[in-house]
This record gives sequence, C-alpha cells and structure tokens, in this order.
Amino acid sequence: MSANATQHTLLPQELIRLKRDNQSLPAEEIKAFVQGIADDRISDAQIGAFTMAVFLNGMSREEVVALTTATRDSGHVMQWSDLNLPGPIVDKHSTGGVGDLVSLVLGPWVAACGAFVPMISGRGLGHTGGTLDKLESIPGYDPYPAPERFREVVKSTGVAIIGQTGDLAPADKRIYGVRDVTATVESIPLITASILGKKLASGLDALVMDVKVGSGAFMPTPEKSRELAKSIANVATQAGTPTTALLTDMSQPLAPCAGNAVEIVETLALLRGDRPNSRVMQVTRELAVEMLIAGKLAGSREEALTQLEKALTSGAAAEVFARMVRELGGPSDFMERSEHYLAKAEVIKPVYAEQSGVVQRIDTRAVGMSVVELGGGRLRNDASVDHSVGFTDIVEIGEHVDSQRPIAMVHARSEAAAERAAEQLRAAFTIGEGTASADTLLQDTFRGEAL
Repeated sequence: MSANATQHTLLPQELIRLKRDNQSLPAEEIKAFVQGIADDRISDAQIGAFTMAVFLNGMSREEVVALTTATRDSGHVMQWSDLNLPGPIVDKHSTGGVGDLVSLVLGPWVAACGAFVPMISGRGLGHTGGTLDKLESIPGYDPYPAPERFREVVKSTGVAIIGQTGDLAPADKRIYGVRDVTATVESIPLITASILGKKLASGLDALVMDVKVGSGAFMPTPEKSRELAKSIANVATQAGTPTTALLTDMSQPLAPCAGNAVEIVETLALLRGDRPNSRVMQVTRELAVEMLIAGKLAGSREEALTQLEKALTSGAAAEVFARMVRELGGPSDFMERSEHYLAKAEVIKPVYAEQSGVVQRIDTRAVGMSVVELGGGRLRNDASVDHSVGFTDIVEIGEHVDSQRPIAMVHARSEAAAERAAEQLRAAFTIGEGTASADTLLQDTFRGEAL
C-alpha cells in the first residue's frame, strides 16, 4: 500500500513501517492512528514502535500539526461561544522550572485586564514544581471541579486554574505513559504534540508559551530549548491558535523560594504589588503583555503595560485571585488571613555556605530535586506532597554570602531532613571570588508563522 492511499485507513503496522523507513505520513492516517490510541484499539507495543520511529526519524511540520490536532481532537474540546464572553480566551503554558509561580500571578492579572483564562495545569514533574500542588496548599481548593462549574468560574471570575480531566486529549495520556518507559521523551515533535494537544483542547483564541533555558530547564541544551520554542509557536499557529513563545532564563530559581505553600505566600506578595521588579514579575509581565496583545485587548506593548500596572496597583488582580480561590472552594478570607490557612514547616533554619564569596552558578535542577526529597514533590506518581516544606530567601547569582547572609532558609519536617537538604543546597551553589551575573532573563521571542 502506498503512503498516498487514503481510501481506507492503513493498518497500524503499515503506518509504523512508513515512519520506520522515514516516509512522510498522511494527515488522515495520523488522525486515525491517534483515535485508535484513544479508543484502545492500538496496543502499547504499537505506540512504543511509533514513538521510537518518530524519535529516530523526526517529523515534518505538517506531520506535527496533524499529530497535534489529532491529539487535541481525541477527546472533548471545550467550546466557549455559547457563554458570550466579553473578551478573548487566552492561556499560557510553561515547560516548568524551580520557583516558577508565574501562572498563579499571570492568570488573575490578565483576567483583571478583561481576558478569560481557562488554565489547565499539572502537578510537579521531576525537579519542576507543579501549579496544582501549590494551589492544593490552600485548604478546600478544588482543582477538579465538574466541567460546568469550571465554565461558570471562568465566566464569573475571568480565570480558573484546574487540573486536566480524563476527557481532555486522552490519547496524549497513553502516548506519554509509553514514551516515559521507552526512552522517547526527548523528541521535539512528540513534546510539541503532547503540550499543544492538551492546551488547544481548552478552546483558546491565543496561547503564550514560556520555554525555559538553563540549568533548571526541561530541555537539556539552549539549542533544544530554542528548537522547542519555534516548534510550539509554529505548530500551534498552524493548528489554528495564534501562539507566541518566549525563551526565558532558568539558570537559577525564578522566585526566591521553591516549594508549595511558600510559593503561595510569594504569589500573594506579588499580587499585592510588593516586588514589582523582581525576576519572576519581569517574566510574568512579559508574558502578560503578549497575552493582552494576542487577545486584542491592547494595541501595543505600551498600552498593555499601562493596563497591567493599573490592574496591579488598584488591587484588581489580587481580588481576582481571591475570588478564584473562593469560587473553587477555598477560604473566603484567604488574601487577608493566608498565614492562618497555609501549613508551616516544623523546622525553619538558615543554610550557610561553607565559604564567603559571590554566588557564581546555581544547579537549579539540584535545588528542585532537594525540594522533592524534602517531601515537596513526588518521587512516584502516587506519593503525597508535604505542602509546608521548601526553601525561601534563596540568593541570586551575583549576590555575596557569608556568615551573616545565608544562601536560603530551609523549611523541613525534621532537623535531620533540614540538614540533608542543607547539604544538597550547598552542593548546588558555586561560591567564588569576583563578580558574576545571571544570564539574560528574556532571551528571545518567537511568533508563530501561519501556513
């Protein structure tokens, strides 16, 4: 059977053979194969063979668009037109990192400017913190509301940050599970289709992507991060959702904290406007500008910045966050009395470097894994999370540390756990003489090209 035969669907093994032999796959055949995955008609062995063939031979842009749209359409695709929302449906996705609490600030901030943000977020993965784990620090917060409730909260509040339900892009769940155990995770086409299949099922008008680069990034090299950013921007745009990807620095924790409850504390401070020029706020602001422009809520960067400043200083962004928490089951007075609700660690103590000097480099991945070992993340999918543990007051590259200035404060459940984490943290920091400076925070911007 030739690759062009579309009068009836290829057998799965024929499609696998074509990709094994580095042939291009017709879009209709990709769609049928992915639907077979969602329907359990394709076996794990066949998924594994397919993903390995893609890993080894790659895919054309057209093939990745077909794989992405097929993944998106393998389950429920949200529709918003019946709600007659008076603004655009926009969202953001990050490849993840350490101290990356951007979503928690960005969603409410952009919603306060007139956008609607149905944000489907995930749990922690490897060394990266999960937005859902952070939100679950808030007593009563329900990250899995019924679909209609989710729509109601988006309409009434402007933003709802929840977890992925089983009916959104179900094919991706199976493909990802197989990739994880067949050494095919690091394929740019498969990563692109996985990320976008889930995101585009949210029925978005526009998407902004935050792709990390540096020692805490998901991708192993700056070149791979750049390749992924371009791929996501172009594939999503060609799949019908205009998308911009920003390449941002993750050579050190983005916020001065890493954990769950501690990042919620920082989120509230940022929403109150306490640290408008911090690194995390600079990244959040850039993403917010792109979302407002993409959603046609602002005609220029200057106009977007003016709107964002007003939403922050007026307290509107903080009020949207408070309303979202309340609408999804959290305390009605959370903004005012967060310290009453958030779990606190048994042991909180400073971590000092073994020598005085200037922070030259940070192994950000190691910092994230130390939070996981403290109990703030998962070594296994079914593990529970200790929301109270983590690090605060983490110093930045270029800062001086000595016997008076610790590299961080550790929050742990016991003295022994605190000491182990302190050792790991010291090993993650390179201290030396002379000045040092961090990499550029915003490294590049890629705007998707339509076909």
